Amino acid sequence: MSQMSRRSLLKKGLFGLAALPLGMGALTSKSFAAALPALSEDAPQAKALNYVKSAADASGHAKYQAGQECDNCMFWKPANNGCALFPQNSVEPKGWCQSYVKKPG
Repeated sequence: MSQMSRRSLLKKGLFGLAALPLGMGALTSKSFAAALPALSEDAPQAKALNYVKSAADASGHAKYQAGQECDNCMFWKPANNGCALFPQNSVEPKGWCQSYVKKPG
């Protein structure tokens, strides 16, 4: 068995305990992010930005151009189907809104 001083063991144990809340915070935010409710097209902010669940439904909108979809927009958050414009909700990957900005790159 290796020789470990009490002081060394105590330091490592306290470091582990100090790091525990950081790890729990990361797990909690991940599970919260995964549980976002879907954005309804009838929500006030969705209506204000002309959000549709299918980009094809936006073809009559003056700002829409073929190929514009939530999953290739700079506001898209792939980890949880989220959008920076609708932080409390998830959006459809093939959806569209008038605030679409092409993802750089």
